[in-house]
Amino acid sequence: MLNGWKQLQKTNTTICGKAGSMKRERRKVKPLGIVLIGILVLAVLAILYLFSPFGFTNLTLDGEYQMKLTIGDRELTASMENNTSAQALKRLLERGPRTVNMRDYGGMEKVGMLWKGLPTNNENLSVQPGDLILYMGSSFVIYYNPNHWNFTRLGHINDATQDDLMEILGNGNVTITLSLVQ
Repeated sequence: MLNGWKQLQKTNTTICGKAGSMKRERRKVKPLGIVLIGILVLAVLAILYLFSPFGFTNLTLDGEYQMKLTIGDRELTASMENNTSAQALKRLLERGPRTVNMRDYGGMEKVGMLWKGLPTNNENLSVQPGDLILYMGSSFVIYYNPNHWNFTRLGHINDATQDDLMEILGNGNVTITLSLVQ
C-alpha cells in the first residue's frame, strides 16, 4: 500500500510539476503598438468632438436671430428659434460662414451633415415648407414639403413659398452657405 501511495505522489508531483513549471511567455508591447493605440484613441475623441454637442455648455437663450442662406446666386433669410440648438448654431456662425453640402431625401427635404454636432431639443413636429430642422444632432435639413416626425426646429425661411423653395433648391445635390445677417 505504501508503495502505491508513493507512486501516486510521484505521478501527481510530476503532473503538477510540469504544469507548475510551464513558463508563461510575456509579450512585450512594442512601441509601434503603443503609438497605434494612441492614434486610435485620438481619432475616436476627434469623432466624438465633431459629431457631438461638446463645447456647448452654458448656452443662454439670447432670443431669436436672423440667418442668411446662400444657394448659388440666391439669398434667403431665416428667423431662427430661441432654443439651445439654434444658439449653438449661432455660436458656430459667429466664427464665419459655413458651407453645407446637401442632398435630396424622400422628395420632401434637403439633408446635409453639419461640421459639428449640436445639442438637440427634440419634439414631435409637423413641419412645413421652409422649416429648418436639426435631425439627430448633426444633420441640417431644409423642408420643401410637409412632414411629421420627432426632431429639433432651428428656424424657418422667410418669404419663400413651397414653389420658390423647390425652384431654388432644385433636383439633386446643392451647396448652401450659412451665415449670420449683419
